Amino acid sequence: MTNDDRGVRHQRTRPGSPQFFLVLSSILLLTAVAVTQFSPKQPDPAEPKFVDPLPQDTGALGVKEMLLRLRTTARLMQTVAHPDDEDGGMLTLESRGKGATVVLLTLNRGEGGQNKVGSNLFDVLGVLRTLELLGADRYYGVEQRFTRVADFGFSKTPEETFQKWQGHDIALGDMVRVIRTFRPDVLVARFSGTDRDGHGHHQASSILTREAFRAAADPNRFPEQIKDGLLPWQPKKLYIGNVCGFGAQSCPADNYTVKLNVGERNASLGMSYIQFAMEGLRHQLSQGAGAWTVDSGDRFTYYKLVDSVLPPTTDKDGHEKDFLEGIDTTLPGLASRLGTEESKVAWLRPELTEIADRIQDAAQKSEKQTGEAAGPLLVAVQKLGSVVDRVGSSALAPLEKDDLLEILREKQEQAQAAINFAMQISVEATVAPPQSTNTSLPKEGEAFTAVSPGQKFLVRVKFHNGSKYKLVMDRVQLDAPQQGWAQRIDEEAVSVATPGTDQYANFVVQIPAGAADSRFYTRPYWHRTDPETESVNTVDDERYATLPFPPPPFHVTVQYHAHRSAHDLTILGDTHEMGGSDGPKTNVSTTVVTPFMDEEGVERRRPLAIVPAFSVVLEPGQQVIPTEGDAQSRVKVGVSNNLSGGSKGALHLDVPPGWSVQPAKVALEFTKRGEKQEFEFKISPASLKEERANIRAVFESDGVSYAEGYSVVTRADLDSFYYYQPALQRISIVNVKVPKGLKVGYVMGAGDDIPVVLKQIGINVTLIQAEKLASKDLSEFQTIVLGIRAYDTQKDLAENSKKLLDFVYNGGTLVEQYETAVADFNKGKFAPYSAHLSRARVTVEEAPVEILAPNDSLFHYPNQITQQDFEGWVQERGLYFMDQWDDKFTPLLASHDPGESSQKGGMLRAQYGKGTYIYTGYAFFRQLPAGVPGAIRLYVNLLSAGQEKSGGQ
Repeated sequence: MTNDDRGVRHQRTRPGSPQFFLVLSSILLLTAVAVTQFSPKQPDPAEPKFVDPLPQDTGALGVKEMLLRLRTTARLMQTVAHPDDEDGGMLTLESRGKGATVVLLTLNRGEGGQNKVGSNLFDVLGVLRTLELLGADRYYGVEQRFTRVADFGFSKTPEETFQKWQGHDIALGDMVRVIRTFRPDVLVARFSGTDRDGHGHHQASSILTREAFRAAADPNRFPEQIKDGLLPWQPKKLYIGNVCGFGAQSCPADNYTVKLNVGERNASLGMSYIQFAMEGLRHQLSQGAGAWTVDSGDRFTYYKLVDSVLPPTTDKDGHEKDFLEGIDTTLPGLASRLGTEESKVAWLRPELTEIADRIQDAAQKSEKQTGEAAGPLLVAVQKLGSVVDRVGSSALAPLEKDDLLEILREKQEQAQAAINFAMQISVEATVAPPQSTNTSLPKEGEAFTAVSPGQKFLVRVKFHNGSKYKLVMDRVQLDAPQQGWAQRIDEEAVSVATPGTDQYANFVVQIPAGAADSRFYTRPYWHRTDPETESVNTVDDERYATLPFPPPPFHVTVQYHAHRSAHDLTILGDTHEMGGSDGPKTNVSTTVVTPFMDEEGVERRRPLAIVPAFSVVLEPGQQVIPTEGDAQSRVKVGVSNNLSGGSKGALHLDVPPGWSVQPAKVALEFTKRGEKQEFEFKISPASLKEERANIRAVFESDGVSYAEGYSVVTRADLDSFYYYQPALQRISIVNVKVPKGLKVGYVMGAGDDIPVVLKQIGINVTLIQAEKLASKDLSEFQTIVLGIRAYDTQKDLAENSKKLLDFVYNGGTLVEQYETAVADFNKGKFAPYSAHLSRARVTVEEAPVEILAPNDSLFHYPNQITQQDFEGWVQERGLYFMDQWDDKFTPLLASHDPGESSQKGGMLRAQYGKGTYIYTGYAFFRQLPAGVPGAIRLYVNLLSAGQEKSGGQ
């Protein structure tokens, strides 16, 4: 693989690059019309907001940070398991405090976790958490990478983790790839790789990091990467974390090598490093981080050196001041790291020393006036370009040459960013609104936020010269996925921008109809066919492997230079060094975005995306059909059109052999962009025996088949990205009996899809809003269910806990599902008798289950429950079990992970007055939407508890 190919594959956008501040926050794309927007909940005014760019990443503060980065070549990489595992304070200190280029490698996207802001789980949750982590990364000032392994839920041991991840090599291979691509000086594991880390994923991340430290330098490990053009790389030092316990503010001296004070205040941040990091971490709302804060004052983080290829770097006490101790991170130090190879480029060290002097000069001048930094930096950019050319044509060995060029090009980008900030140079590239739009800015549904093959649109480029110098635009380039898509229409336009003015360029972009190909669509580059059972993602496009998302498809770059005049000599300094009458050329870049007005009349901007012409959504995605009752069920299919002109096609369902579907085909015709049509099909299984089946919706238009729907994952404080789902419905035919006349009230907690399944099998379910519980007459229900984490997420619920217990006392049934706020629950007295909630869980979904009270009616009415009903469960058995309870409770089930004692507090039943109270930590919120037959039968029995005498079949 060539260097250019490697660049395409990894699309590196560094914290120190001019694109980082413009692209990182906008690398996530948003749809326009014809899609469903996913918005978990409306943010509270106190919750984090989206700010782009951050004040520290532009203007005078941006210049200061770029100059800090230019003066060091330090590169650090931290490894963690999940989003929110990262040591944000340390990352911010190293990146924003010391100028290091930092990569955060997160093994998985947290898709197997719980969601505190909605019911979305699995892969769509993974997309959301990727967005949340990128929102945090903007504060840390780091790049983000992932491996292809998935979060399959809580794991108690690294052995189970590696078994699910098909061994070490899949995750290790991706980790080695990132090391060989990024080439860090120092590798820092967040965890220790011991039982102290708790979660098996945490332990695995550190174990893999230890292996990767040496494996990345071994060309015999993952040789396919070497064949593709990557070169071995040996980091200099390896550290592990969690050596003193999380949050520990003191640590035995023998336990650590490096002690960092992340509570130190940074003037540019306006707060301490850990506080600034917390501002970023608060974007991880799905993990409940929205209200997290850190007080001012010292706060320490500790790491231990466990491997090194350097001579000893510790003091007499075994400590270091920093991770980079013993590593020359100065610009001239790049020559030193060449070793004997330096003799081949004897001119290099003096050139690097002069560039370093220019950068230092820029830093000193910027302290008096920010704009004055531009002159020395322009000289530095020109000299860096010359050095890059000479190194590229030198006889240096491939590894040394590649490493040197990588860092020099990074410095070029950082210097260009500093120049643009100092001279107040910027560029905007916006999609013009459709001609039919009457207002200056279209509404979201009318704007071209997403375009499809066959469409044509206009992009306007505005170059702003905020400096006091005349600037010449040498080149304006719009980069699209393929050459020929973009054509400039005003080549003869004026290309000189006088001080304080704007200059424009216009492009017509035509996406060929033949580009209806997933390679061009704005979509995740990975997928899982069955997220409920698969623990490793399939990478569909290796070009983007390890990136958070594919980069935006359209970018604009303007190359410019300062026009020489007598007045301009002040910025250029010693003009005889310029090699001509004009200043050196430099670049400014941006992503093409689409502006629009949101529902509140506020202007928004979203990066332009490419999506299929039609989105096909089959609802619901999972359906449970009971064997008793009407065999016929209904399937609703929605087709949305993203094309501007008229279009038509035919919609049909692919069903299993022997199934019937009416009608066989439906003709659809669209007249405008954004139009959505829905149609309902009737399907009947070949037989009503317990089985699983899939049906798929397909829309055919102009010879192209569309069988996917795309939706937007977004939130007010985040960027956005598309989530694609096949237009597929997974059907589970289940032999389940439901009592006649059973009425259930469901109080939603954090969000789950259990009520949807209950309605599918014929249960009368009413959703009750927690805030209306006080005025709601509960006597109309036989059973009330509290959704997952209800007391944790619905604060009105605690005020009505007595009303719920009174409902039980008077003869009703209350089913409470798992809670996570252990301390709040235990002091809240939400159960009728004493019961102590714990964090005990059973993570192995195949773990054996023992029925402790086989004669209890719960295992007989209305469905007979046997051991077979615990087969086929997904992800986990249960979580947050009780560990102590009053004798009035009867434990109904017991289960345990391998090698552990029996957990009997996962399902408790108590008679209270005339009614029944049940607490269950078993993971029905995962099993019912997955259509697990035995879990569905058992859940119906829970709802029917106490109704045995009055209920019917």
